[in-house]
Amino acid sequence: MFEVQNQPPPLEPYNLFATDVVLRDAVRREGAGWAERELTALGATLGKPETIQLGYDANRFTPQLRTLDRYGHRLDEVEFHPAWHELLGLALKCGLHSSPWANPKPGAHVARAAGTYMLGQIESGVYCPVAMTYGSVPTLRHAPGIAAEWLPRIFSRNYDRSFRPAKLKTAALIGMGMTENQGGSDLRTNMTRAEPAGDGSYRLYGHKWFMSAPMCDAFLVLAQSGKGLSCFLMPRWTPGEERNAIRILRLKDKLGNRSNASSEVEFHGAYAQLVGEEGRGIPTIIEMGNYTRLDCCIGSSGLMRQAVAQAIHHARHRTAFQKKLIDQPLMTNVLADLALESEGATVLTMRLARAYDESDEAAQVIRRVITPAAKFWICKRTPFLTYEAMEVLGGSGYIEESIMPRLYREAPVNSIWEGPGNIMCLDVLRAMEKTSNAIDVLRHELGNGKDARLKPFNEQLEKRLLGIRERNDESQARALTRELVLALQAALLIRHAPRPVADAFCASRLGAEAGSTFGLLPRGLDLRAITERAAPAD
Repeated sequence: MFEVQNQPPPLEPYNLFATDVVLRDAVRREGAGWAERELTALGATLGKPETIQLGYDANRFTPQLRTLDRYGHRLDEVEFHPAWHELLGLALKCGLHSSPWANPKPGAHVARAAGTYMLGQIESGVYCPVAMTYGSVPTLRHAPGIAAEWLPRIFSRNYDRSFRPAKLKTAALIGMGMTENQGGSDLRTNMTRAEPAGDGSYRLYGHKWFMSAPMCDAFLVLAQSGKGLSCFLMPRWTPGEERNAIRILRLKDKLGNRSNASSEVEFHGAYAQLVGEEGRGIPTIIEMGNYTRLDCCIGSSGLMRQAVAQAIHHARHRTAFQKKLIDQPLMTNVLADLALESEGATVLTMRLARAYDESDEAAQVIRRVITPAAKFWICKRTPFLTYEAMEVLGGSGYIEESIMPRLYREAPVNSIWEGPGNIMCLDVLRAMEKTSNAIDVLRHELGNGKDARLKPFNEQLEKRLLGIRERNDESQARALTRELVLALQAALLIRHAPRPVADAFCASRLGAEAGSTFGLLPRGLDLRAITERAAPAD
C-alpha cells in the first residue's frame, strides 16, 4: 500500500501569539504588555484545529441572499454558515470590535490591533464588520443622542445574530455605505439624496455600488442633503419596528473575502438620522476612515505573518535533494526576505496603533501622515509576499485544501478598500502640506538621521519631498510614500530588532532594488537567524 512520505504536518495546534516573537515584543514595546495574558489565550484559541477549520468552512459555504419569502414579501436578509457566526462571536467576545472605546486605557488600541492581527490570519471575512464597528464610534460621537442610544450595544460583547430591531438586541454591529458606481473614491459626486421627514429624521433615496456587511444592524452612509454631502446613520429597522426600505439587489461575487457579504443596494425612502453637521459628511465620516485604514494595515500585516509562518513551517519539515528546504541556501534567502517584509509591516503597524492611543501633537501627525502611507505600502506588498510564500509550498500550496490560496485571494482587498493606492499617496501629500510640524515629527521618528545606514536614504527622502513641493508634482507621490514607509520601517528595526534583521532590511530595502522580487538578499547576512526568528513553534 502506498505510504505518504516527506509531507509536513499541518501547522496546528499552535498559539498565534506565543509563537510570534515580533508581535509579542511589539505589544510590550507599544504599551499593551498588560494584555499579554488575554492575547495568549486568544492566540491559543485561534490556533486550535477546530477554529482553523471554521475559517475553511466559512469560505466554502458562502453567504446567501434571500430577497423575498415564498409569498413574495421583502426580506433582504443574508444567511451565513454557522462557522461565520462562531468566528464573529469569538471576535466580539474578545472585544475586537470596540474594546478601546468601551475600556479606554494606555495601549488599548495596540492590544486590540494585536488581537485582530491574529484573527485575520485564521479568517479575514469576519474582520470586515469588526473593523467597521470599531471605526464607527468616533463618527457616531458627532451625534450625542445617537451615540447614547447605540454605543452601549456596540460596546457589548454578546454577539446577537438575530435579525430584529436593534433595541430588542443585546449587541449591534455597524456597516458602511459610501461608494457609488459613478464616483468610486470621488465621494463628492455621490447622488444618493436625503430628504427631511419633518420630525428631525431623513429619508434616503438612491443607490450604493458597495455596501459592506449588509447583515449589520445599521450603516453609516453619505447622501446629498439641502446643504451638501452629509453623513447619516441608517438602521436596518425603523423606530416603528418595520424593515427599513433598504433593498439588497445582489451580493458581490468577489475574488476573495468570500465568507463576508458585500452588497449592492438601493434605498427607497430609507429612514436615517443625521450624524454631525449637515453638509460636512466627509469630515464627519473621515474619522471612521482613519480607523478602518489602520485596520487595513493590521489585516495585511496579519496575512503576511500567516503566509510566512506557513512557508517556514513547510520548509522546516520538507526534504529536497537530501536536505531540509530550510537548509538550502537559496531557500533560506527567500524565507529570510519574506520574514523581513513581515516584520517590517508588523512593527510599523503596531507603532501606528500606539499613535491612536495617544493624544499629543506628534501622535496626531503620525495618524494623519503615516496611516495612509502605511496602508499604501503594506497592502501593496502583501499580494507579492503571499504569492512567494505559496511557491515555497509548491503544488500542495496551490490547492484549496491549503490556506495559501485563500491568503492570496484575500491579499488585494485591503489595498482597494478604504481608498486605493493613488488616493493614499495623494492623502500623504495633503497631510504633509497641511501639517506644519510634519517634517519635524517624522525626523524624530526616523532618528534624526543619526544612523549611518539610514542617513543617506533620509536625505534623499527630504529632497524628493522638497522637489514635489517646488514643482507641485503629484506624479511622484507613490515614490515619496514608498520611501517614507521604508525609512520608518528601517528606523524601527534599527531601534528594536536584532542586528541581523536591521542590517538585512537596510541592505535590501534602502537601495534601488527595494520592492523587487524576494530572495535577492546580499552576501554576508545572517539569513538563518532571521528565518528562525520568524518561525512558528511546532
